[in-house]
Amino acid sequence: MPLTERLTAAFADTHAWQIPYDTSPRHLAGPGDPRHVTHGLAAAGWRTVSDRLGADIVLRSPDYRYRLQHTPAAHSTSRWWYLQADTTDTAFGWHANLSGLAPAEVIASLTDTLVSPTIVDPPGIISTLESAGWRVSDPATAASPDGMCRVELRNQEFHDTPHWHVETREPRSGHYDGPRIWNAWFSDYMPEYLVAAFVTALADPAPLHRAMFDSTVHYGAASTPSALTPEDVVKAHATRITSLHRAARATRRQKKPAADPVKTGTARAAARR
Repeated sequence: MPLTERLTAAFADTHAWQIPYDTSPRHLAGPGDPRHVTHGLAAAGWRTVSDRLGADIVLRSPDYRYRLQHTPAAHSTSRWWYLQADTTDTAFGWHANLSGLAPAEVIASLTDTLVSPTIVDPPGIISTLESAGWRVSDPATAASPDGMCRVELRNQEFHDTPHWHVETREPRSGHYDGPRIWNAWFSDYMPEYLVAAFVTALADPAPLHRAMFDSTVHYGAASTPSALTPEDVVKAHATRITSLHRAARATRRQKKPAADPVKTGTARAAARR
């Protein structure tokens, strides 16, 4: 699915009439526009492999190792996003599940990093959250300042290695253990720099932009009129997409194809002669 002018114009048309509000914290901002994710992948060369008239969107990476499925479900706590990496000769496969109210901009931080890695040595996930003001209860668990979002490294039966889990819940009886708002589950063997990108974006104190009267924003979130105009929001999206397209192209150019073993052997034999 090349990112055509028609698709970018549709994004602009959607946001042109929406008055942006600065909304925080991010874990209560609601899902936003899923095109933050899908447009970024399309700009990086991912293509649609799903039915164009179907409700689901399925994108495949140029090398066919990665697959993203977006399935809007009836319930917001159900799985809406599924990202999968196939096993290769040198790396294990992994996958990530995210439910409907996970902010698209935070998910996009993960997928942007996947197509154009920028973190060489990511900081520790828990230490990143602690630096952002989250409460750390043990070396594997951190909670947001309001206590509603928790990031945890879990050990579970049938898993070879621990995996990261993020969950936002409603308060109940003074404790934040009520009904689930959204969650994200990252399987074992998922590269930690990708989880770090997600968590870093989640804990970022900068507000996300939501339309005035957006019903998916949690009642506990703070929303105030933004200094940005609708045109600013559209321009920022276009700038990010263009930058990601260029970065993904540069990354692909740096990956040289493996040498043909037959040709290599022939060349070595000729050299010996």
